[in-house]
Amino acid sequence: MRRAALRLCTLSKGLLAPSRGLTQEPQNLENVFHISEACSPIHVNHVRDKLREIVGASTNWRDHVKAMEERKLLHGFLAKSQKGLPPRTMKDSYIEVLLPLGSQPELREKYLTVQNTVRFGRILEDLDSLGVLICYMHNKIHSAKMSPLSIVTALVDKIDMCKKSLSPEQDIKFSGHVSWVGKTSMEVKMHMFQLHDNEFSPVLDATFVMVARDSENKGPAFVNPLTVESPEEEELFRQGELNKGRRVAFSSTSLLKMAPTAEERTTIHEMFLSTLDPKTISFRSRVLPPNAVWMENSKLKSLDICHPQERNIFNRIFGGFLMRKAYELGWATACNFGGSRPFIVAVDDIMFQKPVEVGSLLFLSAQVCFTQGNYIQVRVHSEVASLQDKEHMTTNVFHFTFMSEKEVPLVFPRTYGESMLYLDGQRHFKSMSAPVTLKMDYVVEP
Repeated sequence: MRRAALRLCTLSKGLLAPSRGLTQEPQNLENVFHISEACSPIHVNHVRDKLREIVGASTNWRDHVKAMEERKLLHGFLAKSQKGLPPRTMKDSYIEVLLPLGSQPELREKYLTVQNTVRFGRILEDLDSLGVLICYMHNKIHSAKMSPLSIVTALVDKIDMCKKSLSPEQDIKFSGHVSWVGKTSMEVKMHMFQLHDNEFSPVLDATFVMVARDSENKGPAFVNPLTVESPEEEELFRQGELNKGRRVAFSSTSLLKMAPTAEERTTIHEMFLSTLDPKTISFRSRVLPPNAVWMENSKLKSLDICHPQERNIFNRIFGGFLMRKAYELGWATACNFGGSRPFIVAVDDIMFQKPVEVGSLLFLSAQVCFTQGNYIQVRVHSEVASLQDKEHMTTNVFHFTFMSEKEVPLVFPRTYGESMLYLDGQRHFKSMSAPVTLKMDYVVEP
């Protein structure tokens, strides 16, 4: 069992053919790390406790200002350059975390859906906390009681699902480590397993990008460099470099910066022509083709008040909470659109643009922006406004790919802006691997 749990340390997309969706059965790869048998996993409930201890965060909202004031004293522990920091290895940051749904059934209520499946939104919260803890392990300073770094999630690069069922009655195990390091940023690879027939089987792979800030979370801070110790680790690091380049290239060709390609322009024009009413021969008279829905009719919206309960260790709203709320609204949108219970296939390119302050009003807007066969691409836009100021600011844009039990209608844009949303959704969908047949034992819901 132990060996099976450790094996997925190497199940990284850097060692396999690039893919973005449901993965094929994992290959049997040699272990990247040789971890001591004494290295037992920590309980999932202890992850955030450890983070509070590392940062010195208060568990009482009334004391949060005092706790943050104390962190100002840690500025002296910050490195003036990366050269002054000791290199770390990938196994230095390796962590295993246990979610004992099977052995501790009292935990199930938090993770349970009405269909007796596991809430994927809760898994997103756990991944976010784990990613931060992994980065603190990489940058651990033995001479300091508290870390002078403020490590926050910058980007969820991708989360790819495997063809495995997710039961609320079997233990789940997470593992992860730092796989690439820049000057102030780190890429984290995380994996999730679930116990089946006395062996932990892979469920998902996740790639997060974290950034280090100073002790007051006001400016960038240097992180420990990363040393690779094997060809497998070299490949993981190389894949991290490629991921960085891919993100830069994807951003530079964004539809917010550049016009659509010739092929994309042709796609939009053909869709427009297919909606013209042949009886009137007018550009203004448009009708939907059979089995199609106007994009504007595929929206759902929600509003949340950001209470102190949802704060992170730096007294901003927890990124995992934002992901959970966005995912649940995206899932409901896909369910409402497709007419059946959808299953998550991939989470892609979640950029944390601005922090969300405690007390903010959180506005979420979800929209189906692309469909193909059984697949539904949902975009969730997140913005906040303070109770005093009604001005809205965008904080996140989330991209979720769902699979429905049956074929779904086509979605058609009416306006130029909706056409750009359609093309953006198509781009994210095409970044997945080739579609696979839906397995009915594959159940991951809000």
